[in-house]
Amino acid sequence: MASKEKTFEESLTDLENIVKELESGNVDLDKAIEKYSEAMKLAKTCSDKLTNASEKVNKILKENGVLEDFEIEE
Repeated sequence: MASKEKTFEESLTDLENIVKELESGNVDLDKAIEKYSEAMKLAKTCSDKLTNASEKVNKILKENGVLEDFEIEE
């Protein structure tokens, strides 16, 4: 059975929980290193998803159906 990819919100919640756990100071060193490594992976996943979303938002669908970069004219 394939594992379902976490949503951005799920990943962010997991990251926040790890940070709270590490900040509590109630984690032994080995577990803290493991948690830190997991947090860094989650942070990268969240960053990648935000970058992807930003790229999608910066595109606009033209009347002819072609996706083109959106630029604001001043």
